[in-house]
Amino acid sequence: MTRRAPRSARRFLLLAPSICAVLAACSPQPREYLFSGPAMGTQYNIKVVAVLSARELQAVDQAIRDVLAALDTKLSNYRPDSELSRFNQDTSCQPFALSPETEQVFRIALRIARESGGAFDITVGPLVDAWGFGPHPAAQPPGDAELAALRERVGYQHLEWAGEHAIRKKRPEIQCDFSALGPGYGVDCIARALEQRGIHRYMAELGGEVLAKGLNAGGVPWRIGIERPVSGEEESIQRTVHLRDMAVATSGDYRNYREVNGVRYSHHIDPATGRPLTHPLASVSVLHPHCAEADAYATTLMVLGPDKGLAFAEAQHLPAYFIVHKEGGFEERATPDFAQYEQAR
Repeated sequence: MTRRAPRSARRFLLLAPSICAVLAACSPQPREYLFSGPAMGTQYNIKVVAVLSARELQAVDQAIRDVLAALDTKLSNYRPDSELSRFNQDTSCQPFALSPETEQVFRIALRIARESGGAFDITVGPLVDAWGFGPHPAAQPPGDAELAALRERVGYQHLEWAGEHAIRKKRPEIQCDFSALGPGYGVDCIARALEQRGIHRYMAELGGEVLAKGLNAGGVPWRIGIERPVSGEEESIQRTVHLRDMAVATSGDYRNYREVNGVRYSHHIDPATGRPLTHPLASVSVLHPHCAEADAYATTLMVLGPDKGLAFAEAQHLPAYFIVHKEGGFEERATPDFAQYEQAR
């Protein structure tokens, strides 16, 4: 899997920064509001279809900010005082008590790690750092001896549950990173905050991961564009999905990579080899009712590649869409469950 660099959404058009409203006739009909801003090292954009007073508008805005600020204190690997950072710094191998949010992320991550045979692995951070995609990029790729030593520090199987709300390291040097599902989980938390305020029509996006609920302002499912995976060119849409009560997340090799001595390295690291991916999968998009799972499964399929990834997605009944590099262009593949989302329902 990978630890992604902060990024912003690239798969659909937005309105304008901060809070705004798409003004309709002066009536109690629902309007579309946009909330946006920085969070968790990236950007959030949330469209809400509702009838909100000025006071309610400010309250929703504050609720979103509060949710994201609280998550940053738990899941960030850049904040030394976050719950995750404190876990990574702990070398006691004793039970580490978890907040409900961090526990839930761990449970999702370890379940998908087991399902995928380790293709998804939140302990892969040391390898990501060594290949130059962490907070302190390495000047040169690691050699064989360094890779062998680093791989001893990687493996989801070195984590185990220690009671109902605690986790334990089996090896003291194990460190975890949630960036391959943290944005998706953040979207799910935003969604819960909106639902608690009686808002059931919205499109919430954080770092490019999207959850759409209900119908948009036009009374139809939300239209989300999947980007054509071409770096260095103007952004364009490869496919459009129509979502209602569904999330979509995309993982790809075209935005975050580095070149060293003329060799291009993907930021996705295969835990099985400790090296960047070399297969021809350009991007993969996954649909799921929960955005955290969509986020994690997209990374999983990206690591597995076009053949093993497609087989895994079909076995899991995941709606998934693959774009594969071919000479002179791309080949598109999709699971049988994906087709229904290309048509408005």
